[in-house]
Amino acid sequence: MGQLGLGRQFGRLAPQLDGAFRADGVFAHDRLRFVDFVDDVEELLEEVAWQEWGNKKAVDGFEEYMLRHYSG
Repeated sequence: MGQLGLGRQFGRLAPQLDGAFRADGVFAHDRLRFVDFVDDVEELLEEVAWQEWGNKKAVDGFEEYMLRHYSG
């Protein structure tokens, strides 16, 4: 996020993503459904896009892309 110029947002977003991954970095399917996680992340990204660029559409398609490529 820092490389994208969103470092100042990371401190606020990180706690909201806490618990979604185990200590080894693997997604914690036993704690949260992947579909729900992707939906939550999309909402967070929309907030960041709105604050940074005034445009939520900057993250349109994120949820569809993630589910298509990573939900198996």
